[in-house]
Amino acid sequence: MKKSRIFTVLAAMWTAVFLAAPAQSADDVSVRLNWYLVGFHAPIYLGKANGYFTDEGINLTINEGRGSGVATQVVGSKSDTFGIADAGTMIIAVSKGIPIQAIMSPMNVSPFGIISRADANIRTPQDLEGKKLAVTAGDALTQLFPAVVKSNDLDAGKIDMIFVDPAAKVVSVLEKKADALLGSADAQFFQIEAKGVKAAALNFADIGVNTVGLSVITHRDTVAENPDLVRRFVKAMQRSYEAAIADPDAAIAAAVDAKPDVDAGVLKGQLLVDLGLLESPSSKGKGIGYGAAEDWGRTISLLKEYRGLKTDEDASHFYTNAFLPKP
Repeated sequence: MKKSRIFTVLAAMWTAVFLAAPAQSADDVSVRLNWYLVGFHAPIYLGKANGYFTDEGINLTINEGRGSGVATQVVGSKSDTFGIADAGTMIIAVSKGIPIQAIMSPMNVSPFGIISRADANIRTPQDLEGKKLAVTAGDALTQLFPAVVKSNDLDAGKIDMIFVDPAAKVVSVLEKKADALLGSADAQFFQIEAKGVKAAALNFADIGVNTVGLSVITHRDTVAENPDLVRRFVKAMQRSYEAAIADPDAAIAAAVDAKPDVDAGVLKGQLLVDLGLLESPSSKGKGIGYGAAEDWGRTISLLKEYRGLKTDEDASHFYTNAFLPKP
């Protein structure tokens, strides 16, 4: 047999073997949101719709949540691969033994704040004195509020704290049983406006009390055993938020397509607020998801002073930037 004939046969054999080999399957991955679908989550749905996760070899399932505490628990038990959780809640969970870590910091400015009826005329922290404030005993906002009082030299005795269940805070403000509530600029603000009442927001971050907002978490075993998966997931997440910044309407459309019963107008309002919270002065210009040591350190200090955090760990124990794409 001539050499050319032999080479042709061998090439055909190798081609057959290559074509017969099964294609490498994508990794099945789930992400647990911190709450029901809200504006902050829309970019994740956009990334899935645009194929960013598929590009990274990830078959993504998005699961809605019931709070950051639940997200830390399900990721800590490996029921979900990744999760979205408030950084403060995540830090406290880690201090209590849940083996998770933040692998991305997409919200570096807290949305926590004082949400009021616009006609209550609360424009500065000092305007709270003489007003009624709806709060929920023991929640993160109420625990941090003394930091607002201290930072702004307020007289706490002149602020009437009305303790109600979480769901009753908005009702209290709408019915004028309270002038304002402790809540979130991307949540209760829009709930009030959805009832036809003009709302106003005074963010904690703008009055001296900023903590890192929502973070992306995973189990420490995943970090140690499958760093490539973590890196690919973070890359897809970063692309998703970049795409949402470029086209917020596309992000809303992707979210509505996934869950048609949501209010697209409210969702867009929430998203636009949240996109303004991605970067802090310390993280600005370093890429979506970058966590600044100053922000995480300040968050830990506030948690120790006002939320009873017990830890001797440095901030780097709780978060990492190691999986962000290199600039």
